[in-house]
Amino acid sequence: MPRRSGSAARPMEPGTALTEISAPVRAPKLQDGDFMPRKFHWTTFDLNARFPVGWQRDIRAVAAGADFREFPRTPVLSREAPEVQRISRGRVHADQVRQHLPWLYRSYRGEFLELAGLACAERVAAASDDRYGVVLNVQRGTTMRFECHVDSNPLTGLLFCTDHQAGGELVFAHDATAADVCSVERDCSVIRPRAGHLIFFDARHHPHYARPLAAASDMRVVAVMNFYTESCPESTRPRELNRHLYGDD
Repeated sequence: MPRRSGSAARPMEPGTALTEISAPVRAPKLQDGDFMPRKFHWTTFDLNARFPVGWQRDIRAVAAGADFREFPRTPVLSREAPEVQRISRGRVHADQVRQHLPWLYRSYRGEFLELAGLACAERVAAASDDRYGVVLNVQRGTTMRFECHVDSNPLTGLLFCTDHQAGGELVFAHDATAADVCSVERDCSVIRPRAGHLIFFDARHHPHYARPLAAASDMRVVAVMNFYTESCPESTRPRELNRHLYGDD
């Protein structure tokens, strides 16, 4: 069953009533041709009953071997302060996900794709390029976080794989011009990680990041998925991203 949440500057709390799916809303057009985004909205599906036995254990085992390092800020999409040039975090790349978690790869192109279609007013497609279809983002300890950025794809799917009572929240700015973490935190929606919850959102105009964890022994794992639509197909993905990530010409 889908759960609708949004517009509240606090974490999604357990026990919230299930309601209808939140459909994307087109914002009014401005004189200069830009769009003024409204308050951030997302759609949540609780999939705990649908996953294979031991799915969290398997994901944590793969995540423990993630590529942990200081990643350089992402061209075009980064919304970090100018002095922040690198952010420490971990990543399990798409080829490793496909090899070690084949059920997750299949779900991305199967059940998750179907759910993405329910969360979007347009027909949705998975990425044709497996390199950025589904990856794991990993934080370990209190010094890592995920980069403050906007998305280039019109719909992102994010599966929380771990629970956290404090720290690791996903924070979305209501102000499209927010250009650093402090600006994002000033007026935001906050989503607390809950294992087994799959969320969908459009964050092309909502700078967002993941907060550091509160405990040194903790590890946060999320599966991140790119989806595309007819009005914003995969061909619109900035070339600079693949050059930055994969060395494409």
